[in-house]
This record gives sequence, C-alpha cells and structure tokens, in this order.
Amino acid sequence: MSLDQDPELHTVAPNRQPMWTQPKWRRDFPIDSPQDSYVARRDFTKFMGLTSLAFVVAQFWIALQNRWRKAHGKPPVIALGSLDELAVGESRAFHYPTERDPAILLRPAADVLLAFSSQCTHLQCPVLPQMETGRLHCPCHAGYFDLQTGAPLAGPPRRPLPRIALEVRGGAIYATGFEEPAA
Repeated sequence: MSLDQDPELHTVAPNRQPMWTQPKWRRDFPIDSPQDSYVARRDFTKFMGLTSLAFVVAQFWIALQNRWRKAHGKPPVIALGSLDELAVGESRAFHYPTERDPAILLRPAADVLLAFSSQCTHLQCPVLPQMETGRLHCPCHAGYFDLQTGAPLAGPPRRPLPRIALEVRGGAIYATGFEEPAA
C-alpha cells in the first residue's frame, strides 16, 4: 500500500493537522467531529469570569429587591374566615400575601392559631400538616418542620417556614403580615 492510499495519513484531526502528527491518545481515539475545537485559555478565563460576575450581580439584585420590599411594602390584611369555621385539629389552605403565595392556616388546639407559608424552604414543594405528630411534612424530599414554630426538624430544609402573623377580631381571623424569625 502506498502512502497516498493509507487513510490514516489522510484523516485530519480537529486541529487540521494530519493524524500522524497527533499525540498518541489522538491516534488511539480519533474523534472526527466538526464541532470539536479547542478553547483558548484566555477565552475560558473570560467566560468563567463573566459567569461568576453574573452570579454575583444576581445575588445583589435579589438582596436589593428584598430590602426594597421590606422598606416599601406593607403586607395586606386579609380576612381568612370565621374562627368557628376552623375546628380544632383542622387546617385550611389560603394564599398570602398574593395569589401566587400558598399558605396554610392551622388550629392545633382551641386557643392556638398558626399560619405558615406552605412552600418548603428547600425546593418550594407543598407542605402538608400532620396534626397527630405535631409536624408539617414535605413529601418531595422527606422534610419535616415543627408544627408550632415552623423550624426544620429533618430532611434537607435548613431554613424555617415563614410564619404569617394572625389576628382575631370579632370572631374573624385576619392575616396581617409576616413574623420575623427568632434568631
């Protein structure tokens, strides 16, 4: 076989050099892909720097939005129903402060009313009450929260559920805002 007929010599690697000039790993594992290309160190560094900068800017944006909301937005007062409509040991779903924010109203005892956001602080899955065990359960990743405080008990959640402040006026239950978490 002549050198002109040897396909090994005519195969071109992604860097456009003949195969016989390539390193041994390239000859042993040839990849003939038009998308295969090398990324210069400078381009890779620029990409990683810009990606990191985007993450930092996003974190500052989220912090500024939260600060602006706390400074300018007072949560609405929403009537949740009558105290007589919620029996001891029952719960009711509602939305607070907007229609996109699910929450849960609980009455574990006759003189105790509690309300929490019903989105798990891990991945926003719905939280379900388990009155008999005194816990709120997130079925997505087996997370558990304390029914009285909203504090995480087990599973991946590390932050407590946001607690909604309640008032009872004239036998009616009102959601009035959020309670600050205990430090």
